[in-house]
Parts: sequence; C-alpha cells; structure tokens
Amino acid sequence: MGGKEKKGGDASASPSPSPSGSGAYGEKCKYDPSFRGPVKKRSCTDIICCVLFMAFLAGYIVVGFLAWLYGDPRQVIYPRNSTGSYCGVGGNRGKPFVLYFNMIQCVTSLNIMAAAMNGLQCPTPQICVSSCPTDFSVVLPTDYSKTPSSVWKQEWCQPSINLSTTELTVSDVLSKQLCPEFIIPSTAVLARCFPSLNATQDYSDKHLTNETRDRITTGSNQIVEALDARNIGLKIFEDFARTWYWILIVLVIAMVLSLLFLLLLRFTAGFLVWILIIGVLVVIAYGIYHCAMEYRNYNAQGATIKSVGFTTNFSVYGHVKETWLAVLIILSVVEAILLLTLVFLRNRILIAIALIKEASRAIGYMMGSLLYPLVTFVLLLICVAYWAMTALYLATSGSPLYRVTPVNISTPGCSGIYGNDSCNPLIFNASSYTPCPVNCIFYKYRDEGLFQRNVFNLQVYNVLGFLWCINFVLALGQCVLAGAFASYYWAFNKPQDIPACAVTSSFIRTLRYHVGSLAFGALILTIVQAIRIVLEYLDHKLKDLQNPVARCILCCLKCCFWCLEKFIKFLNRNAYIMIAIYGKNFCTSAKNAFKLLMRNVVRVVVLDKITDLLLFFGTLLVVGGVGVFSFFLFTGRIPIGDPQLQSDQLNYYWLPILTVVVGAYLIAQGFFSVYNMCVDTLFLCFLEDLERNDGSLEKPYYMSKSLMKLLNKKNKKPK
Repeated sequence: MGGKEKKGGDASASPSPSPSGSGAYGEKCKYDPSFRGPVKKRSCTDIICCVLFMAFLAGYIVVGFLAWLYGDPRQVIYPRNSTGSYCGVGGNRGKPFVLYFNMIQCVTSLNIMAAAMNGLQCPTPQICVSSCPTDFSVVLPTDYSKTPSSVWKQEWCQPSINLSTTELTVSDVLSKQLCPEFIIPSTAVLARCFPSLNATQDYSDKHLTNETRDRITTGSNQIVEALDARNIGLKIFEDFARTWYWILIVLVIAMVLSLLFLLLLRFTAGFLVWILIIGVLVVIAYGIYHCAMEYRNYNAQGATIKSVGFTTNFSVYGHVKETWLAVLIILSVVEAILLLTLVFLRNRILIAIALIKEASRAIGYMMGSLLYPLVTFVLLLICVAYWAMTALYLATSGSPLYRVTPVNISTPGCSGIYGNDSCNPLIFNASSYTPCPVNCIFYKYRDEGLFQRNVFNLQVYNVLGFLWCINFVLALGQCVLAGAFASYYWAFNKPQDIPACAVTSSFIRTLRYHVGSLAFGALILTIVQAIRIVLEYLDHKLKDLQNPVARCILCCLKCCFWCLEKFIKFLNRNAYIMIAIYGKNFCTSAKNAFKLLMRNVVRVVVLDKITDLLLFFGTLLVVGGVGVFSFFLFTGRIPIGDPQLQSDQLNYYWLPILTVVVGAYLIAQGFFSVYNMCVDTLFLCFLEDLERNDGSLEKPYYMSKSLMKLLNKKNKKPK
C-alpha cells in the first residue's frame, strides 16, 4: 500500500497474536515444517453425499431414458395432417404447412364433432402443402360436369387420389372429401393455413356470402385459440426447437469473447483495468454533456412538464426540460462519487492490479489452466443440453390418439357417430361403419397413464438435477484450479519447484477424493436456489394480492434467500480452496476458511472484493455485448435469411435472448473463474503464509518477491 502504510508495513498483514495464540475465530495456522503445498496423502471425503449424488445421477439418467422413450419433440415442431403424419418431414418433406378443407367444420357451436373434440382437432380433412393458397377457388354447379383434374390442382387434394387417372366424378370427390369444396387465400400461422379475410369486404363476386365468411373466420379463430390453449411449456420448447442452433452459435461467440478478455488480462492487466475505469468515467461525462445540451435546447423551446401534465405515454417526458435536468443531476452525483472513490481507493486499486498481475504470472507458468474453461464450457453445455432435451421429451410424452369421424355428418346413417370412438389407422376398417363413410383421424396425444400423470414431478426432478449438476461442474472447476494455483504459491523456488501438469494432477486428485465434498457444497446451493425459484413462482402468482403484509413477508423472504445464496457461494468458494490444499471434508474446510477470513476481515473486504469488482466489468462486457447481439438477431433486425428468427414466428422472442444472456453469463463466469480463482487462492494462501511463517531462516515466506515488495516483507538471507 502507498504512503505511510509502506513505511510501517501493512497493518493487517500480521495481526498481533493474543497471549494464548487464539482468538474469537480460532487459533492461527501453526508452522508445519513438512507442509509443502497441497497434501499428497489424503482420503475420500463426504462419502455419504458422494453415494447420494451418484444415485441421483442414476435416477436422472433413468428420467432422461423414459422421456426419450415416451416423448416425441416433433409434435412441437411440425404440424400433422388428418392421418397423423408430420408435415415437412418424411414423405411430406417440402410440404411444411397444413391446409384445412372446410374451416366452417372447426366451429364448435355449429359442428357437434368439433365440440366433441374440444377444439383440439378440427374434424375436416387436413393435408400438407408446400405453400398456403393465394387465390379464391370455389366449385360451382357448372363444374360437376367437368373432370376433377380441370377443377382442382393436385396439390390441394389428398394424396390418396390422382386427379389425372381417377374415374371418380367431381360429385364423388366432394362426397368423399378428397378435395376441398372451396379454397380461400390464406396466410401461415404456426405452420397452419388460416383464411386471410377482410371483415368489411364484400366477397359476393367470389360466391362467398358474408355469413359464410364470418363462419370461416370464427372457425379459424377457434383453432388459434385451441393452439394458444396448449401448455405454455410447449410453446417455450417450440421456440427452442426453432432457434437452438443459433443459440449455440451465439454461446460460442460468448466463449470466444471470454477467451479474448482473458488474454487481454494476461498481457495488459493494469492498462485494461485503468481503461475500464476511465471508460466508465468518460461515458458518464458524455452523458452529463448530452443531458446538458438537451436541457438547454428544451429550455430554449419552453418545453416544460406543466405543458404535458400527467400521461401514460412516458415517451412524452423525454421532450421536457425537467426530465433531462433530473438525469443531469443524477449523473453528476454518480460521477462525483466515482471520482472520490477513485481518489481514496487508488492504493487499493493498485493492490488489486498487483494481485491480478501475480495471477497472470501463475497462469503463465501453468498455461493449461487457460484451457480448463473449455472443460467447464463443455460440461455446462452437456448439462444444459441434457436438461433441455429431457424437458422437451417430457413435455411431448404421450402416444397419438385417433378418433373415428364421418366424412359427412349429414350422410344418412352417421347420426350415431360423434367422434368419441378411438381407432388405430394401421388396422382401421371403415366398412364396419357402413353405410356411413368414416375416417380414422388424429385427435391428440394421450395424457393418461402413470407416466403422463407424473410428468410434472419428473420435470421438477429434471430442474433439480440441472441445478445440482451445474453447481457441481462450477465447484469442480473451482477446486481443480485452486489445487493447481496452490501448487504454484507453495513452490518455494519458482518456477523450478512448480509441479508439472499441475492442473491435470489437481483434476485427478479432486475426482478421486473429493466428489462427495463438491456434491455436498453444490447440494446446499441447489436447495437455496430451488427455494428462490419457488418464491419467485409464488410472487408471480400472488402479484395481484391486495394483502400488503403477505407481500412484505414474501419480499423479505426473497431478499433473505438472495443474500443467503451469495453468502453460500462465497463460503463454498473458499471451502473448495481449503479442500484442494488440505484434503479435508467440506464442513471442516468451510469452518477453517471462514475463521481464516474473519481473522483477516479487512483484507477480505478491501483486496478480494476489489478484484471481484474489476472482473465483474469483464462479465458485463461479454454478457452485455452478446445480449445486444442476440436481441438484434432474434428480432430479425440482422438480415441473415432465416425466417425462423423473425419475431412474429416465435411465441416469445425474448426467450432465446434470455437463454443466451444466461448462458453467456455462465460461460463468462466459467472463464473468468480462472483469474478470479487464482487471485482468491493466492490470497488465501498468502494469509496462511503470513500466519505460518515470519520470514526467518526457519520459517521463510513462500510468497513471490513482488508480493513481499508490495507488502514490505522480505525473507532473511543466510549469513
């Protein structure tokens, strides 16, 4: 530290021992002549939690297998025709849209069959087409004497009839519903062709009465409502199915940006830190200048808030001088606070830069640590992909259900068929319903049975498994890197004493002995996160609750568990460092780490958190950049020629954006954990070094010369 602190040393560097050698937070670390870094001889820790974690993973695999066995994600991607075949794949490749023959049959108030099917399926023939029709076409009485090929195009008829070779008359084709009686200009909505009729236009010249027009519009609206009534989860997974590959591409971009930022820290740590700080000050200063200019302009125009009054159109307030004056004052206060903070904490910032540079030197000797984030990235990607695919298959579980429907409900002999009878299209025999001509059409997916009744419970299991696996992967990375960087710190002669393949050795050592401890810490964090998810769900459900006491209690609970999650993450992080060094169980390591940090609480607050803040700027840079790019990408503002990315083609265009932002944050955290974990490990080892050693010949410091110079410490040389 600068000034007087350098002359007298660091006041908190070596706290004065109590007479008994212990204090409120336990005894200081004692000198151990046999200690040379991470303990080699160790045993497995937290075995019970290890067994529990393995059993949970086995159950997670079973859930995934059952989801794959019963689920069919094609139902949220591709629509079906009357026979249940998917449009756009297989034999219908190149025909991604569904065309309804008679939309009037979809009106539940007019059609008993549509009412029996609860609007889930329209009892009219549906075929797969390459594009929706754009012209009117109505079969007139004069067309009955013509050949079918001269009345219809083959693409508008069912595949079972060949218009060029059929011997059926136009009347026969219509009675068997092999071709539509009329075709209306349509637009594709959710891969289905819906009539695009103007409610005020007269279509009498097209042989379409206003009453018929209204019925067609009502039928199409009821189908849209039925589609909207689907579980919201299906809509979410439909968006994922449309954009998953672009999500992966953007996440790879986030990985590249994170690596680039790490390289910049490696070579220009101090320069980059000051650039970030000065950049923030410059941006705020420009904001002050811009607000001042806007205020001057609107002041000259006499635009005041009195002339606007109160309005729900908040954009109007951007054109009054009071708004810009308020923003100007706020930015000026923020700028003043940042400048004062920079002046009074300049020495602490220099210390943080020194720690980052020391971490850079450690990474320079162990370049393999820069590759470990790729392992974290792959493991996180596997966890996310497994969770998403399992959730998708669970949401689409259930075998298809088919119903018997008459070709024409008005045909004699069809009065007793209401669409309640199930059938199998592979063995269906229509002659058993003579004289009524019937079809076996797709109705919906079966939602009965033991598996289907427990889909929600399996989804909860899937979410808990996802959280536990994600936290375990992050914990594994922290412990592995801590073991590697601890090997660097406790090497007395650097770089000669640094062990070869430190990262690999730490990885093997962690997986061999400490899976249970990592799973224990990850489980505690998962439980807290699950409680926070439940609280957020309750808050969403009770947002209209008028009871202020209940709202206040819920808000306090959310705040408390948010703080608890932050504390557990901090404690787990330091516990993993102690596990990597000493090889003890999670509880003992967490206790020792907590006591060590509390004995040096000033250093923890000033040094460690300043470093975290500087790396937080990098996280904002990556996540913010990727988030803005994904917004322009998934709203169609970037012309890449993919119609799937148009906002009107997605149910919730913000969903892939949110997924990318969260994924980019997880990736950035995984990559920046290299530097962050290195700084934290060196800091914790440094505290132990100060308590264990005193710089004498018998107990020399293990810290590097740069750190000793920074803290005005030195080892005594032999005479």
